[in-house]
Formats: sequence, structure tokens, C-alpha cells
Amino acid sequence: MRYSLIVFDWDGTLLDSAAGIVECIQPASREMGLPVPDAERARHVIGLGLHDSLRIAVPELPVESYGEFAALYRKNFLVREEAMRLFDGVPQLLVSLRRREHLLAVATGKSRRGLQRALEASELGAHFAASRCGDETHPKPHPAMLLELMGQLSVDPAQVLMIGDTSHDLQMARNAGVDALGVTYGAHRASALQALEPRACVASVKELGSWLERHA
Repeated sequence: MRYSLIVFDWDGTLLDSAAGIVECIQPASREMGLPVPDAERARHVIGLGLHDSLRIAVPELPVESYGEFAALYRKNFLVREEAMRLFDGVPQLLVSLRRREHLLAVATGKSRRGLQRALEASELGAHFAASRCGDETHPKPHPAMLLELMGQLSVDPAQVLMIGDTSHDLQMARNAGVDALGVTYGAHRASALQALEPRACVASVKELGSWLERHA
């Protein structure tokens, strides 16, 4: 076993939610009378912390209005949340990895409350030994989530693989000194992921499982 700990991003990596998140950012912008970011710009900020996300997606928004925007985003997200589904093959992949005795964890820009809802709805919570969320430590691409997970689970960087669909995930892995694997079926384009030199990029959960079986 090369990697004793495999860390997954959530949105866009395990859950097919990138399009839904874009559909929450855009109406929130419209409701506040702001220029509506196009889908490319909105997808780019998925996984970042609140301040970084809003600074990039809606640069016209004054800092004092961030809380109002976040409340509108949450309202739109909760309407769409039940319709969001795991990518095909995700539960089977996690079962397979646990059978091979990998430790699994989640590092996500979601809030702790949001991740807890998602874990309960998906019934995946039992697969993960630990998790870190965007509202309880430094957000991506700061390495804090991975450093804290490694400390909690007593795993060395050489034994860790981070899997994510955004350049923020892969930059976080680089900042933490751990290997990364990109998935191109989520929020960011393959070219953006490849620029950060992950071990590989895969185009489906099936390809992800095959790669992990060979290399993890």
C-alpha cells in the first residue's frame, strides 16, 4: 500500500454538485443587483473559502455585504440540495478502498453543518475516519486541512493522496507536501488541473477506481 490515507474533496469529486453550486451563486448575485458571473467564473470559486469566493465571483460586492450574500446563497442551495446525487460508483469505490485498509478522509470547503447533512443524506459517513471543513480551519488552498488530518490520524505526508476536482484542491496538496490526483468530471477544466502536476487526471469514477487499484 503506497497511500495509507486517501483524502477526498466533496463537491464535484464525490457529489455531482458543481452545476448546482453555480445555479446558487448566479441568482444570489441577481437578487443583490450585482453583475451575474458567468458559469466559468462561478465554477472557478468552488472549494474556496467565503471571502476568496466572493472576491473573485462578485468583485463588486462590498465586504460588509458578504454575510447577506452568503445567506442568499444558502437559501438557494437548500432548495437544490436534495436533487444533488453522488457520482455513479462512489459508494462502491469507498467500500473497496476500506476493504484494502486505506484510511479515508474528507477535506472540503463546505461548512461543518453542510458536510454533516451531506454525509447523513448519502449514508457515507461511516467510511471516513476524519474530515475538515472550510469554516473550522484555513480554507483551500492553504495546507491546514491536510496538515490537521495528517496530525489527527498520525500519517506522514509521503503516505497521503489528495483527490479533487479543482486547482484549489491540488494546490492545497502541493502546499502540504502530499501527492494529488485530479478528477476532470467536476468543476475545473483538465488543463487547469494538469498545470499543477498531479500524479494523474482521471475522467470518471470508474477510471479513478482503476487508477487507485493500480497505484494506491
